[in-house]
Amino acid sequence: MDSTRRERATLALAVWGVLVSQVLLYPGVSDLVTALGGGQGEYDLSAGMLFLVAEFASFVAFSSVWGALSDALGRRTWLIVAGALGGAASYVALLALATLPWLDATFGAVLAVRLVGGAMTIGAFSLSITMLADLSGGNGRNMGAAGIAIGLGAALGSVVGGQLTTIDPLAPLYASAAALTAVALLVTTVTDRTPDSTRVGVGVVLKKLAARPAFAVPYAFGFIDRMTAGFFALVGVYYFRETFGANAAVAGGVLALFFVPFALLQYPLGSLSDRVGRFVPVVAGSMLYGVAIIAVGLAPVFELAAGLMVVVGVFGALVAPATMALVTDLAEPGERGAALGGFNVFGSLGFLAGFLVGGVVADAVGYLPSFLVVGFAEVAIAVVALRAVKRLDGIGAAQTPSSAD
Repeated sequence: MDSTRRERATLALAVWGVLVSQVLLYPGVSDLVTALGGGQGEYDLSAGMLFLVAEFASFVAFSSVWGALSDALGRRTWLIVAGALGGAASYVALLALATLPWLDATFGAVLAVRLVGGAMTIGAFSLSITMLADLSGGNGRNMGAAGIAIGLGAALGSVVGGQLTTIDPLAPLYASAAALTAVALLVTTVTDRTPDSTRVGVGVVLKKLAARPAFAVPYAFGFIDRMTAGFFALVGVYYFRETFGANAAVAGGVLALFFVPFALLQYPLGSLSDRVGRFVPVVAGSMLYGVAIIAVGLAPVFELAAGLMVVVGVFGALVAPATMALVTDLAEPGERGAALGGFNVFGSLGFLAGFLVGGVVADAVGYLPSFLVVGFAEVAIAVVALRAVKRLDGIGAAQTPSSAD
């Protein structure tokens, strides 16, 4: 294995580890929130929403900061290490809070720790993806590697997290801290290949991005795509648990039905977008993805709803790597850190929207309307941005894999 492939695999493994640490908490979030002193009942959607929103609020605030800082310093590796260790420490802090005798009064502190942990974890996540973008071999292939890592990390995290929750609601916190510590150790083996041209001031990089409105296209798709992911992470879990009586382990398995095909198809479909361009994967994929989401909410029985999660994963895999690749197509090498940081800002805003919009709609009028809102949003962005994506098409197709890969 040559150095590029080895480093691609290592960085993908780092992305995978960050996602495992994050998703371990999702299947049993209602149990975990109760164990940490929050919630008014087993299916208190608002408490679970606050717990997840706190982390992603920091993702939004700090994603572009990490990216622009790495571009300005010309270094990424040790920033990733710092972010991963900081995230691990936040999980340890939650475990410490859970031991306090005045547990009922600590949920505010829990949310504060989640804010700090999110600020650190997004550095490890965003910059690992940026280091993948720095590699040669085709943007679609590199982003496909990131996508498959994200999908497999989420798949394993959802299954293992659900199983751990049935043993102890706090058990996922131990596993998350261990996963992020392993990520920090792993990334130290990767050569820092940040382009020399990135060593400019943070303000200069951000001004360049502000002058490139074309980034609004993949950012908008990233927002909506991540909104659907946030929706399933919160509302989807509560939906399967409350509507069909699934426990945390079963809910984790259902999430895996989405994440496994989403992961396994990321790399080949990312490579496909290098050959055929970004238009069909992004636009057609988004439309089919939205329809599949609505179908899950309409399914009358558990077996059908769970099976449709596989279909959602397939269409999600068509969209995700092509969208991320479009960001790197548009960015100069010295802008990639801030460009992907900006993409993750919009993605994190999407997660927040998925939590908030999905949670509020489901709480107010029921689960089906929330599925309709999120599914139609995915279809709508494809229709509205169709011409814009068409204008940018061809940029991605021009990013062909190099022979050195």
